Amino acid sequence: MRVSTTKRIWTCLALVMALGGAASPATAAALGDCDAPGFAQILFPAPRALAKNVEAAALWLDHTRIKWPGMEATHTFALYHAGNGGVIAETGAVVTGADGKIVLAVDKTALPKALLERFNYAGSGVVIRVPADAQKKIDALLQGEIVLVAENAEGKIAKSTRVQIAGALDSRYLAAEKIAVLGITVKPRATEFKLWAPTARAVFACIYPDGQSKAIAVAALTRNADTGVWARVLARTWAAHYTTYLVEVFVPGVGVVRNRVTDPYAVSLTTDSTRAYIADLDAPALKPKGWDTHKTPTRVRAQTDMVIYELHVRDFSINDQTVMAANRGKYAAFTETQSNGMKHLAALSQAGLTDIHLLPVFDIATIPESACTTPTIKPPATPDSEEPQATVSAGTAKDCFNWGYDPFHFNAPEGSYASNAADGARRVIEFRQMVQALHVLGLRVGMDVVYNHTAHSGQHEKSVLDRIVPGYYHRLNAKGEVERSTCCDNTATEHMMMAKLMSDSVSLWTRAYKIDSFRFDLMGHQPKNVMLETQNRLKREAGRAVQFLGEGWNFGEVENGKRFVQASQLSLNGTGIGTFSDRARDAIRGGGPADSGAAMMTQQGYINGLIYDRNAEADAQRPVSDLLKAADMVRVGLAGSIRDYSFITHTDDKKPLEKIDYNGQPAGYVKEPGEVVNYVENHDNQTLFDMNAYKLPMGASREDRARVQVLGAALNAFSQGVAYFHAGIDTLRSKSLDRNSYDSGDWFNRIDWTYQDNYFGMGLPPKNDNGKDYALMRPRLTNAGIKPSPADIAWTRDAFRDLLRIRASTNLFRLPSAAEIKSRLTFYNVGSKQEGTVIVGHLKGGAGYGFRELIYFVNVDKAAHTVAVPQEKGKRYGLHPVHLAKDAADKRPAAAARYDDASGSFTIPARTAVVFVRAL
Repeated sequence: MRVSTTKRIWTCLALVMALGGAASPATAAALGDCDAPGFAQILFPAPRALAKNVEAAALWLDHTRIKWPGMEATHTFALYHAGNGGVIAETGAVVTGADGKIVLAVDKTALPKALLERFNYAGSGVVIRVPADAQKKIDALLQGEIVLVAENAEGKIAKSTRVQIAGALDSRYLAAEKIAVLGITVKPRATEFKLWAPTARAVFACIYPDGQSKAIAVAALTRNADTGVWARVLARTWAAHYTTYLVEVFVPGVGVVRNRVTDPYAVSLTTDSTRAYIADLDAPALKPKGWDTHKTPTRVRAQTDMVIYELHVRDFSINDQTVMAANRGKYAAFTETQSNGMKHLAALSQAGLTDIHLLPVFDIATIPESACTTPTIKPPATPDSEEPQATVSAGTAKDCFNWGYDPFHFNAPEGSYASNAADGARRVIEFRQMVQALHVLGLRVGMDVVYNHTAHSGQHEKSVLDRIVPGYYHRLNAKGEVERSTCCDNTATEHMMMAKLMSDSVSLWTRAYKIDSFRFDLMGHQPKNVMLETQNRLKREAGRAVQFLGEGWNFGEVENGKRFVQASQLSLNGTGIGTFSDRARDAIRGGGPADSGAAMMTQQGYINGLIYDRNAEADAQRPVSDLLKAADMVRVGLAGSIRDYSFITHTDDKKPLEKIDYNGQPAGYVKEPGEVVNYVENHDNQTLFDMNAYKLPMGASREDRARVQVLGAALNAFSQGVAYFHAGIDTLRSKSLDRNSYDSGDWFNRIDWTYQDNYFGMGLPPKNDNGKDYALMRPRLTNAGIKPSPADIAWTRDAFRDLLRIRASTNLFRLPSAAEIKSRLTFYNVGSKQEGTVIVGHLKGGAGYGFRELIYFVNVDKAAHTVAVPQEKGKRYGLHPVHLAKDAADKRPAAAARYDDASGSFTIPARTAVVFVRAL
């Protein structure tokens, strides 16, 4: 809101600073200011004319130089500045409203290599140097409005622009990167506040007794001129209290604003994140019993040992009636060891699962913590009813569900998953109890982290970073607007303090919550060097391996290294950081994740009928070579996508994987197997069951649908590298064909741990993302032959566990190095004469590998096949012990899989994965 005219005039006079003015607090804050209405007070509004000059095309390279892309050095250049804003710079006129002017000179000297590399994306343009006397006053310049002007000989404006400030702040406040601790630190008899806000005029800390009451104290912080950090040590411990900052800062286009904002380093919060919780995370009161002494499972010795189950906290228990009602959808559900869900996870752990990866559990911006709702939905009258989606869609802004890829505070647990969001302590304790409970099951805990964007920027109420240092933390385009290629407001981890925030945050989760690994969302939007520095930091600090995995997709404003060397698929080989591979995923499933319309049916995949079981929509003229090409891509995944691993392709050429084409990129792209994450489904896009509902012929039996699901899981389980599975792949999980269930509520995201339903045919999915394909969905949702029976679900569950047992039985399926893969893995049944529907992989073992050798087969066809492998003739192979167990889920291997040692021929039943072994 705006303050009174008298106060505004007083503030204006107080804030007008000479260029050489000190960066000391310009106003005083009264206790009542901590509770002022709204979340921001405009102390001095920007004039209306300012809207005509909003572009910020120029870049501070460092605090001494500015680059203006696209501008030639044929003008006179000047910086006009105004502490409170108000510069009016219209083309053809003279500048008005400025406090002062700095004449700039064109700099024709060569730029340092580091600056050339960092700002290479900007293209050509004039570089202008700030004179030495003005450089000394850079702090005051950066605290107000700056307009760069190109003037003609008459002093009239030829062009004007604002200047993006990140380079100047990183250069001027380089010392801030070395600060060990930012945020709030509780000491035995003191509390220390530290906030990096170099462009602020004043910063105050407000302290509250709880999340609702009025402030009981306010304290002014003092600015450090070298670091830009505002700090204050208060001579008492304020633990278990709450706090906000009042940050007085110039906001381009708005004016001088007093923002009430939470600490970006907050470790916990009150309801809806309006106040930060002051806590010492090492305090005994915040630790569950046994926290300090309990150990992380040590079953993962190499990154390739990881077998991951991707799970959403709310999905896990919201539908589980064996969980106390108060704990459903909460962290606490994981502490109920006798619930159906925990029994399910325990069984997976015993079978060989090593890790649970939790979808975002940091503070989420889009889930109301104070009054979220769960829509009441009646079972639809027909499987293709639009009523459930209409009810869900009407309440998405207020319901309790969201995937959580919209960060609010990176270092604090999400409050909607706690028993009491108002109590900052409960989030911490219950999160730790969840981690501890999973560790007790033998399951390590990974976090899905989203440092590539925030939910909001600018002066939005749920913007934190940009209201403290406007224009710094987010990546800007050539006009100075925030880039949004990730669907939200992209952060700029190439900037020093955003990189530090990410690194500090990962360190905190590892240290304070015993997190075992991290899955970085859209990691390709972050610099490779920042990821490596963060990885090395954790190696030093943790004293244990903490694995890094991430989405290495290459797109957006950073695509192909436009701004920096990205942490993407093609740049991370040799780093040990794993990226998700789309190569085998697309070959196995068919098509791509963005397919819609008829392509969802016509683009069949290796497991669901390509060529050998065409559906009604498939092209009958599609050549058999497409099947063989898909089989080669499946082998790429099975070989761990190792660049220099070679096999004979369907063209009868022996090629290293990096020479096999995948949409213009090398199919094999990693140096070591730990750098690839293999998967056939995850939270994004349709589940595997739903994708197969499109691609398998409409008349495919329930039994075959279950078998095809297991074939997809088997190819993943047999692949070298990290094995990654979406929760519910083992129960034929369906989202009723929803292609993007991020905000589709519990109805379309739930899981049934009683194994009675997979929730296919629960109505048409939300229209926003799916409506254009409703005509294709209806005949499938209403096809009673697609929906599995409880027996089909139970069979898939048990067959999946058998796959985990097979993978866990020998490290031949999880070889730790490319050298071992190249020396031990051989593919048979290759080349142009292969039986295209059967994959055959041989692994040479020995002492320490459980078996002398092993040979696996995946027959995706509807018919049995006999494949001759003359190289294995005369050897004594037998079925893997898991196949021979009395409780083996799939009876086909024991009943019908055969090996003829005289000919070296193997007979593999239809739609079956089989492993033969040779004992030591």
